[in-house]
Amino acid sequence: MGNANLYSLLEERFEAAGDRVAFRPVPGDPVSYADLRAEVARYANALETEGVKPGDRVTVQVEKSLENVLLYLATLKMGAVYQPLNTAYTAAEVDYFISDAKPSLVVCDPARIEALQHMAATHGVGSVHTMAPSGAGTLKDLAEGQSAVHETAQRAPDDLAGLLYTSGTTGRSKGAMITHDNLSSNALALHRIWHFEPGDVLLHALPIFHVHGLYVALNTAFLNGSEIIWLQKFDAGQVLSLLPEATVMMGVPTFYTRLLALEAFGAEACRTIRLFVSGSAPMLAETHVEFEERTGSRILERYGMTEAGMITSNPYDGERRAGTVGYALPDVTVRIAGDDGSILGPGEIGVLEAKGPNIFSGYWQMPEKTAEEFRPDGYFITGDMAQMEADGRVTIVGRAKDLIISGGFNVYPKEVESELDELAGIGESAVIGVPHPDFGEGVVAIVTANEGAGVQEAEVIGALSDRLAKFKVPKRVFVHDNLPRNAMGKVQKAELRSQYNALFTT
Repeated sequence: MGNANLYSLLEERFEAAGDRVAFRPVPGDPVSYADLRAEVARYANALETEGVKPGDRVTVQVEKSLENVLLYLATLKMGAVYQPLNTAYTAAEVDYFISDAKPSLVVCDPARIEALQHMAATHGVGSVHTMAPSGAGTLKDLAEGQSAVHETAQRAPDDLAGLLYTSGTTGRSKGAMITHDNLSSNALALHRIWHFEPGDVLLHALPIFHVHGLYVALNTAFLNGSEIIWLQKFDAGQVLSLLPEATVMMGVPTFYTRLLALEAFGAEACRTIRLFVSGSAPMLAETHVEFEERTGSRILERYGMTEAGMITSNPYDGERRAGTVGYALPDVTVRIAGDDGSILGPGEIGVLEAKGPNIFSGYWQMPEKTAEEFRPDGYFITGDMAQMEADGRVTIVGRAKDLIISGGFNVYPKEVESELDELAGIGESAVIGVPHPDFGEGVVAIVTANEGAGVQEAEVIGALSDRLAKFKVPKRVFVHDNLPRNAMGKVQKAELRSQYNALFTT
């Protein structure tokens, strides 16, 4: 029986790639795949020196760096469980994650070391290290003194490889348990359906504490033995200058809207790119259209989540239809279900459910919550409202938790937002439901105005009254400079609901 450790699969590709460039940091010196293998072995030996054992959690809250990638791969290699944390999390939030995950090692940036050492002592964590470039006691320094030889740990398909916490609108965060088979199956499927080919170069500007930048972008590039142009963060001007040196770019919708805001961005800058991928947040159909008009390239939008990696994708060959997320990945099946679990037909709106080797094994130390999220036949209830065409094409219409029930009628925010986004002068929109004494929930719209445009509440409501049923029309419209977003570009509707929670009740 072979080794199901994801790193065992990646290591084969690394060995085949040899002296080809793995990473080209900007700025920085290139790193070959041969050097990458050697450094990962050193880091794996360093982890074992610190007492980390197979199955132990390694909690990591550090800024994006190549050292962080080495730590991720080394954690896989020696059989431990990688737990990345958003660098924006506060000390109080990190304290919860550490208390819940009970890691044997915490790795952080130097500025956080004092607070995390205190937390570690409180929660019985064996060791805390920083990931600074130099200085006594850093994990990097510890790794430099280790052997470049390390035997990859044997792992079963269902053994944990990652523990990623999902932030909900209510309740405490849940740790999604991601297995080696989850990651391997998803990476192999994406590598195949997105037609990765020899010579592909990935432009990487995403954070790596998240599924998109860590698992989707890195693992597919690793499987391909691709060169990765490595950026610390997304800067539109810098990305524009580097696009001609790449063939693949993965991003969130904000990346593409910021590129479109640059006058110099167009077909010439994109001449070498064969694939633009967008995910982590819905993309406006208008962005799809404008991008194609400016560049001649059509963005490929896909859909996934922490608990499942990628679930659907628009086709590489075939119609990439704006506003949809395409078809289920190979070996993944999806369906649309009603609240009672009944399977709905084409065009009906319900909750998207998914089943396949990509689906996580459950929530860390939450057996009851895990049981609630799965149907008896093994389908995972994603919580996303969707509809599916007869040929299997999926369109996401909103989160189940975002569903508004006003006067006994269901209002799907995405439908209202789509109409708002069509109105002249409106840049972006977010529709929420807040408590209302008569209707249960009142529909409220928060919009941004295009530069130089004057958006008036009465005019917006009047325009929507001609396009939507009365119960769907927002009772109030507020204009903001920007919509609140998280690090991956998703609009934080919970924050908006909190802000306007007492609008109709005081």
